[in-house]
Amino acid sequence: MSKPATIILAGGGTGGHLYPGIAVAEALRSVLPDARPLFLCTTREIDRVILEPSGFEFIPQPIVPPKLVDVLKFFRTYRDTRDLVARVFAERNPAAVVGLGGYAAGVAVKFAVKTKQSGAIPTAIVNPDVIPGKANQYLMRYSRVICCQFEQTRKLIPTEHRNKMRVTGCPIRRDILRFPTRESAAAKLDVDPRLHTLVITGASLGAMTINEAMLALAGTVTLNGWQILHLAGRDHAEKVRTGYREKNIPARVIDFTPDMAEVWAVADLAVSRSGASSCAELTACGVPSVLMPYPFHKDLHQRANAKVLEEAGAAVLMDDERDARKNADKLRPILESLLYDVSRRQKMSEAAKALGKPNAAAAVAEAIRELVEAA
Repeated sequence: MSKPATIILAGGGTGGHLYPGIAVAEALRSVLPDARPLFLCTTREIDRVILEPSGFEFIPQPIVPPKLVDVLKFFRTYRDTRDLVARVFAERNPAAVVGLGGYAAGVAVKFAVKTKQSGAIPTAIVNPDVIPGKANQYLMRYSRVICCQFEQTRKLIPTEHRNKMRVTGCPIRRDILRFPTRESAAAKLDVDPRLHTLVITGASLGAMTINEAMLALAGTVTLNGWQILHLAGRDHAEKVRTGYREKNIPARVIDFTPDMAEVWAVADLAVSRSGASSCAELTACGVPSVLMPYPFHKDLHQRANAKVLEEAGAAVLMDDERDARKNADKLRPILESLLYDVSRRQKMSEAAKALGKPNAAAAVAEAIRELVEAA
């Protein structure tokens, strides 16, 4: 590239969209050193919290999720977002646009293809879930490359788009791959490196049903030699801390941390959602897990992700019943069978590593480089 060029990464609203984007932006420094990544994200606070420490430039888009209860608001914010994207494109003349999934990706990806009379701006989308989301299903027609985490996605993509698909893995941030020592990670997280660590996490926003299940379970499972590290989410952390305190269980409760490398470095077993980024991190770091997929999506795409790990022997899949007591009753025997079975956890860890694609960010960055240089 003869001069610095903007690579737009569009999407946001959750860490599941933004963290893969940050990983790709980091990897672009190696293959397109003159490129300037720019995130077009959402106005949600979590976007600012995640993107500010990364150092990458970001511009919030006013668009809101499409909902039947407020269709007019969606179309109004869609129009405002389209105007914002048009200004950004005019000012930055992007070399490529990458959709990160979700409603915040659509305007920029479509605009890149529709607004240039002679040769559209090259586009790609990152599809880290087994089941493509609605936004990605729609954006496939506007994308030259579809970067997927799982080979199982191929049969779920319309035939006319399958030649665009690359199994790159789900990009994870390079700091996850620092693989810090257990001792240094434990010191940073203020946990005991001599104890086994059970990590509870609902990803960047936390998961209320997982939190409630663990509080209902607390005190009924023997934790000799184990400690709990619970990532509860900003909106739930104080309630979770209080719950453990009332049961006299010395759990370490964190609302949110961007330093997941340390979390996985101390994790001997995890109870987790099975969002795409969580699955990518668990497999790259070889963490055995009990996966409780988010139960409120119509397509149950997190369950499909978890099924891949379960079938590979890397995880135990436990459907979230949405009821604390029912979840606790199901989770108790699973944990009891894993906490003191070192051999089984080791086999799960090895199976997870076999699935992992730690170089996914570099693979996606290479796909973008090819698009830019071919344009």
